[in-house]
Amino acid sequence: MHKTVIYQLFVRLFGNSNTNNVFDGSIDDNGCGKFNDITATALRELKRLGITHVWYTGVIEHATATDYSAYGIIPDNPLVVKGKAGSPYAVKDYYDVDPDLASHPDRRMQEFDELVERTHNTGIKVIIDFVPNHVARTYKSEVKPDGIKDLGEDDNTNVFFDRDNNFYYIQGEAFVVPAERYGAGKSDSYIEYPAKASGNDVFSASPSINDWFETAKLNYGIDYSSGTTHFVPVPDTWQKMLEILLFWANKGIDGFRCDMCEMTPTEFWSYAIFAIKQRFPEIVFIGEAYSPANYKRYISSGFDYLYDKSGLYDLLRAAITGHVGLDKLQDYLNSEIKGIEHNMLTFLENHDEQRFASAQFAASPDKAVPLMTLAATLHSSPTMIYFGQEVGAKALGATGFSGDDGRTSIFDYTHVPEIRQWINNGRFDGGQLTAEQRELRAFYSRLLNICNSEDAVANGRFGNLFDCNKDGKSQGFNQYLNCAFARYTANSRLIVFVTIDSIAPDLYLKLSADLFADMGLRKDSTCTVEDILLSDYKTTVKGEELITVGLHFTGKPMSAAILRLIVD
Repeated sequence: MHKTVIYQLFVRLFGNSNTNNVFDGSIDDNGCGKFNDITATALRELKRLGITHVWYTGVIEHATATDYSAYGIIPDNPLVVKGKAGSPYAVKDYYDVDPDLASHPDRRMQEFDELVERTHNTGIKVIIDFVPNHVARTYKSEVKPDGIKDLGEDDNTNVFFDRDNNFYYIQGEAFVVPAERYGAGKSDSYIEYPAKASGNDVFSASPSINDWFETAKLNYGIDYSSGTTHFVPVPDTWQKMLEILLFWANKGIDGFRCDMCEMTPTEFWSYAIFAIKQRFPEIVFIGEAYSPANYKRYISSGFDYLYDKSGLYDLLRAAITGHVGLDKLQDYLNSEIKGIEHNMLTFLENHDEQRFASAQFAASPDKAVPLMTLAATLHSSPTMIYFGQEVGAKALGATGFSGDDGRTSIFDYTHVPEIRQWINNGRFDGGQLTAEQRELRAFYSRLLNICNSEDAVANGRFGNLFDCNKDGKSQGFNQYLNCAFARYTANSRLIVFVTIDSIAPDLYLKLSADLFADMGLRKDSTCTVEDILLSDYKTTVKGEELITVGLHFTGKPMSAAILRLIVD
C-alpha cells in the first residue's frame, strides 16, 4: 500500500498564462486557468513528483461577478460576491462546474469529465470539494437532474426554523449588505427578505465584511434558537446533500474534501458517508476540522482523514518562527491525535493558510525542507502540498479582495508566477525556474517518491528517538532544534532526522534498547547506513554501537535526512 500524497490544485490559477496583474481585474484583464490546461503532460509530471491524488479546488459552480448569462446562467449580484472571480466556497449550483474553467463554457461539464478521465489515465485519483455548511445567497441550480428540487424551493420562510427548511430565516428583517461592499453597486440593489443566516453561524440580518456574508447557512435540523436537534425523521437537507454526493460519486470522483465539516453534525456524516460507501466503498472523505476534542467523533462518523492543522501544522509553524522548540513534538504525539494519528492529513500549505515562503510566514522556501520531511514521514497518514509550494510560491502583493496577506487569492483573477515558470509555455519542464527553484522541486520529488516507495513510511511503525537523545544523552543533539524518529517494518528500517538549526549538525543518534530490538536489529550485526533523501552520507556501524555510542551523523543546517539501515 502506498502512502496517499495529495496535490491541491487551484484550477482557476494553475494554468493561467496571462501575466497581467490588474488589481481587482476582470477575467478579460487577468485571464483564468482552464480544465484543458491540465494536460496529460502536466499530470504525468505530477505523477513523477510523487503525487497519488489531485484535489481539484474550485470546480463546482460558485457565485461570480463575471457574466455568463449568454450560457443560461443567471448573473450574480456583485454586492454578495467576494472579489471579481468569487469564492469557490460560495457554491451557486451543486450540479454544475464553474464556467470560468471551461475553454467552451457551453460544454463545461464535458471538459471536466475529460479532465477526470485524463487524470485517471495517468494513474492519479481525483478529489473535489464538498461544501455542506453553506451556499451562495444567490443559489439556484439550472442543470439539476430531473426530480431534484432546489435548496429552499419548498421552505416556509415565515419561521426562523423548520426541520425541513434548508435555510434559517431572520424574521421581519431584510439582509443588509456590509457597507464596505457599496463600491460594487448601490446599497439597495440586492434584496433578500427575510434575510438568511450567514454561513459562519451569524444569525443576524447584518453580517460584517469579515463574516461569510456572501453565503447562507444550511439547516441540518438544529434549531439554534432553542439548542434542540431534530434529526428523526431525516431532515430534507440531509437527503438533498446525499443526492449531491451521489451525483459526483457517479462521475468517478475518488474522494471529497469536506469543507468545515465540524459545522455540520456528526449524525449527518454517519448517515451520508455510510450511504455513499455502501455503493462506492473506495471513496475517501477528508474533513476540514480544527477542534482536536472533536476529532475522534468525526473519525467515528465515517471520515477517513481530518486536517492536522491545530496540531502538527501549528506546532511546525511555531517552531520555524522561533516560538517553540521541536521538543514539543512529544506533547503533540500524546495529544488528542493519539490513536488516530494515521487518520490525520499533514501539510505546510493550503488555500486557507499563508504561503510558507511568504514574508508573513517563513520568508524562505528552503526552510520547508526539514518541516516537510517531518510532516510527510511522521505517520502513515496522507500528506499534502499546495500547488506552487514545490517551487517556492511567495504570494507577493495584493491582487484584489484578499489583499496582501501572504495567501494566494481564492477570490481574484490572478496568476502564480512560480507555477507559470514551471509550466514554461505548456512544456511542464520547469524551463523558466531558477536553479534554486529546481533544487527545491527536486527535494519535493525525492521526498514524496520516498513516501510512495518505502514501506516503512507508508505502513511502518513509529519509533521514539526523543527520550534516548534529549538532555545531553547523545553528544551534540539539541532537542529544541533537532528531531529524530524511526519508521520501520520487518523489511524496511529508516531513521528520519530534521534540524531547524542554522548551524550544521554534528551529533550522535542513539536508539533505545527496546526500539533496537523491536526493529529487528542485532548487537553482533553490522549496519550500512545511507541517506536516501538529500546527501551522499553513508557509513557502517556495529549494531551494538547504535545503543551504546550512537550513530555519528553530520549534515547541513536547516535540512533533513532519511537514513536507511541495511543489516549486513
